[in-house]
Amino acid sequence: TDILLVLQVRLVMKAYSFIRENVPRVLSSVKDKSSTVPIPRISQYLYFLFAPTLIYRDNYPRNPTIRWGYVATKFAQVLGSLFYAYYIFVRLCIPQFRNSSQETFNLRGLVLCIFNSILPGVLILFLVFFAFLHCWLNAFAEMLRFADRMFYK
Repeated sequence: TDILLVLQVRLVMKAYSFIRENVPRVLSSVKDKSSTVPIPRISQYLYFLFAPTLIYRDNYPRNPTIRWGYVATKFAQVLGSLFYAYYIFVRLCIPQFRNSSQETFNLRGLVLCIFNSILPGVLILFLVFFAFLHCWLNAFAEMLRFADRMFYK
């Protein structure tokens, strides 16, 4: 359910950007009574939906070719990050909570369990950041030949 919520928020943000960029152009052309109304094509909107950007433009800078080796490397890094996060979770997080579930509840045990899980949790958050924001978005940007790679700015 969280993934669906994140996808819906992304789509709402993209729809807002699309409307904000196109409505003023259409209204100004109607006000000026020009013969052509600048309505974007469906292909431009579909490209925008999959491009790793939240700002709509009719045209984006594009690379001439797709580097498939680069795409494969990024997807391999995503898989490696997922396996490493699974390893951290199984080796460092689950044993902490398994031991605490067999004991009677006490505040000291809960605090120790939480503090022992902080470092693995931070490592998993870094891996998620790296896997999604770096590897996943760069792989899709390369497949779409999207040349503007300013994800972190």
